[in-house]
Amino acid sequence: MNSFSLKKKELIEILKQQGITDKKVLDAFMKVRREEFVPEEFSSRAYDNNALPIGGSQTISQPYTVASMTQLLDVHPGHRVLEIGTGSGYQTAILCEMGGKVYSIERIDELARSAGEILRRIGCIAKIKIGDGTQGWKDYAPYDRIIVTAGSPKVPMPLLEQLEIDGKMVIPIGDKDSQVMTLVKKTINEKGEVKFLQKKFDEYRFVPLIGHEGWDGTSRKNNGQ
Repeated sequence: MNSFSLKKKELIEILKQQGITDKKVLDAFMKVRREEFVPEEFSSRAYDNNALPIGGSQTISQPYTVASMTQLLDVHPGHRVLEIGTGSGYQTAILCEMGGKVYSIERIDELARSAGEILRRIGCIAKIKIGDGTQGWKDYAPYDRIIVTAGSPKVPMPLLEQLEIDGKMVIPIGDKDSQVMTLVKKTINEKGEVKFLQKKFDEYRFVPLIGHEGWDGTSRKNNGQ
């Protein structure tokens, strides 16, 4: 057993202690090699339960954060999953391993290209484009699941529109310093009206969601920034 395998098993035990109980999520964490997604200088820390820098003022999220969001998202094989913020590609790989058909948007060219290369190398089939994630990706909508990996001042309306009925979205909502992880479910009532149910969970601190419906558009004014 190499050092990475041992550290990965130790990380899995930590995740279980922190409340990650979904076997599908834990199995995906066992199979996906996080060391593939961190810069070489941080490879020895790949299985620390911490966020690590990946360039472009971005990070690869703490494993617990990835696991917690994935557990809330409740992905099943065949689900169409829209990911906002490809970043390193690690979350993308976890979703692919769980059987999701992943469509991922990244605003930083360098990160999108790097993630795409890594994902192809490990055999993860995902569509990636460079653009404003707050606008979603209409070409492949509607999505069974949407995951947003950056902190937003609100739930972007285009993402709500592109979510399938009975679909789920996981998104951290708040200000630039602190966000609350929020699960949004799109439903339809007996009158045929579309409703959005929200459930809030723990506080986190993500990099800001940049885009027209995030921290770079009209919401900047709406939130006094």
